[in-house]
Amino acid sequence: MATITEVITTKKTAGRRPKRPAVPRRQMSTRQRFVRHLRRTWILYMILAPGLIHLAVFKIAPIGAIVIAFQKYSPFQGILGSEWVGVDNFVQFFEDPLLWRLVSNTIILAVLSLAVGFPIPIIFALFLNEVRTTWVRKTVQTSSFLPYFISTAVIVSIMFTLLNPRGGLVNQVIEFFGGESIFFFADPDWFRPLYVFMGVWQGFGYTTIIYLAAMAAIDPALYEAAEIDGANRWHRMWHVTLPSISHMIVTMFILNIGQILSVDLDRILLTYRPATYETADVIATYVYRLAFAPSGFPNYSYGAAVGLVQGVIALVLIVLANKAAKRFSETRVF
Repeated sequence: MATITEVITTKKTAGRRPKRPAVPRRQMSTRQRFVRHLRRTWILYMILAPGLIHLAVFKIAPIGAIVIAFQKYSPFQGILGSEWVGVDNFVQFFEDPLLWRLVSNTIILAVLSLAVGFPIPIIFALFLNEVRTTWVRKTVQTSSFLPYFISTAVIVSIMFTLLNPRGGLVNQVIEFFGGESIFFFADPDWFRPLYVFMGVWQGFGYTTIIYLAAMAAIDPALYEAAEIDGANRWHRMWHVTLPSISHMIVTMFILNIGQILSVDLDRILLTYRPATYETADVIATYVYRLAFAPSGFPNYSYGAAVGLVQGVIALVLIVLANKAAKRFSETRVF
């Protein structure tokens, strides 16, 4: 005679399909493994889908339009109907009398930004890491990070207000001490310092957080051992903190070198004018003026050729930077 437990179990399982035995992964076909993977992770793919669509539509799909760099492109005739000119656009660019000015201005701005903007976050992070009062450290860190979220247009607007030749705070101070008002944004000699300053002001807080995160992973026992040996804060900073984040410093430096031809196009377009072309005109702005000329008919083909040259050079630098990163990733520099 069946027990009560057996009767209840029988009623619960009545009408249910018997479970199929689990198929070992090794015996599954590629299609079965793929379906099983999708069933487990479909939510993650749904989250990833908008980014993939954006990448495909705005990054991958336009690559096919590079062909206009080898054409005398006309919007009325389209890519298929435009005249094929081969490398004439590239020859024209390399024979352009503005070429060396564009390249030199691009490299100078990039090198100045690297020389000034690279060590400042490291120094700031080293000193901020030594602050023992928690609320002071968090307040300073947050204040330095806030400009990163301000748009370039707002940053330029703030600088223009401060440096306005008519009533700007900086010019008021200059005139108070007997100097003459300066139109900073129309002076070619002031463009590069202003460009570098705005870049450092806007971005150093973000990079500081990267170095602070690297410092948080340092073994406290190293500091204790250094303190027992009689090292003060300066010694611990120089002989413990700095060597411990050397890998991060080398990586960030190599990544910055890979972007040596990359400049902040928005910042330049918002600050430069014909009076400052001598020091402000770079490859990116030259391409912009050619492709979106305010007067006359835009020369899309020439602009695409110049942009392609810049992209190829940047790709070579990035590949070299990646190889250098692999080579020096295990090397201590301090």
